[in-house]
Amino acid sequence: MRVVLQRVSKCAVEINGEVYSSIKDGFLLLLGVKNGDTEADAVKLAKKISGLRIFTDENDKMNLSLADVNGSVIVVSNFTLYADCSHGRRPSFINAARPEISNPLYEFFCEELRKNGVNDVQTGEFGADMKVELLNDGPVTLVIDSEDLA
Repeated sequence: MRVVLQRVSKCAVEINGEVYSSIKDGFLLLLGVKNGDTEADAVKLAKKISGLRIFTDENDKMNLSLADVNGSVIVVSNFTLYADCSHGRRPSFINAARPEISNPLYEFFCEELRKNGVNDVQTGEFGADMKVELLNDGPVTLVIDSEDLA
């Protein structure tokens, strides 16, 4: 599993011209699921993300976690994170897991965030055409792969 994490001051997901979800201070998580990913990957990733200390403290140092700032999360499924652009000009998505695998893992990941103390976990709609608007705070953007976590 791969996450592109952006620390945001605000974020909203719009579907069919309507706001589907929105948050203030927290994370926008773009989540990609690849073939072979498992619930164990989701557990590791959710634990890592929920504990990351990337909010600034009173000394302007990245030292606070989501829980410390009562932050929120929006998780958006994003199969394009596993695009293979190595050949030609049209990306291949052969490494991205099919919806029957990736959707349950997406939902499981969101539940794991809640189990790890993230009180406000919002989502996009799996498979929908979404418009995501955000104000990146910092900017702070991290790419985290579950296979790189201990």
